[in-house]
Amino acid sequence: MKKRVATIILNRNLPIVTNKLYEKIKKYNHKFTDIFVIDSGSDIDKKSKYTTWDANWSSIKKKGLRFSRGMNYGLLNLYKEKKFDIYDYFLLLTNDSEVEDKLFIKKLIEIMDRNNRVAILSPCSKNWGEKLLLKSKKLMFFWYIHNNAYFIRKDFIKKIHKKKKASYMNFLFDGNNFRCFGADSELILKGYKNNMAAAITAEVWIEENEKYLLNKNSLIKTEPFSKNIKLYISEGLNWMKKKYKFESRWDMHLQVKKLYDDFFKKNIKLLKYKI
Repeated sequence: MKKRVATIILNRNLPIVTNKLYEKIKKYNHKFTDIFVIDSGSDIDKKSKYTTWDANWSSIKKKGLRFSRGMNYGLLNLYKEKKFDIYDYFLLLTNDSEVEDKLFIKKLIEIMDRNNRVAILSPCSKNWGEKLLLKSKKLMFFWYIHNNAYFIRKDFIKKIHKKKKASYMNFLFDGNNFRCFGADSELILKGYKNNMAAAITAEVWIEENEKYLLNKNSLIKTEPFSKNIKLYISEGLNWMKKKYKFESRWDMHLQVKKLYDDFFKKNIKLLKYKI
């Protein structure tokens, strides 16, 4: 059976966490996905035993890749190895994602196969307010989604990725936005701009375990949580102002919301999925 999904997991100095996530996904979903692990400048003794690609040059050892550059790096390697077109979908996961003990990737495939206008699908979290909107309808389209777990359609990536001079800085996400504040909104903006939607489903649940960022920041080699949040916001605001002339995150959200509303004007039959 062809495996239609490539799952990419990003690790930095948390091999036990990464290995556990890899093994759980493989145990229940091995018929539907190949799994690739990116090591983001980990210490030699803290690499995952399942590492596929090792980003180990000096700047990465110092600062890591973070989500955007890390996922770019994984997708770029698949592209270089002529494996990118094998897959229909890509599941992008931070290693602090906690998945269900069951076959869940098949369900994500089924949802995307039924809804060819969905570019980005996110499993819901039980900690999100969005779950309240998904009680009766298990799938709805949104104009903002937190980015610890994205299930992305290959055809969407092919529409927007940089074919020329592709690198880990630009393959899908903008790597200039190092800490990724606003990276989620930019990706969704590109979706609606290309007449494709972003959705959340309550048929699959994935949780983000923030205790690793809170309690193991020195091991991950990032700043303490409070300092990281300040840098995350200030650097992200500078990035979006320079690139889009937005003065605030809300300005960016309003632009995405406008494209979201325009999408339903073009796709009236999909109004049932609108918030």
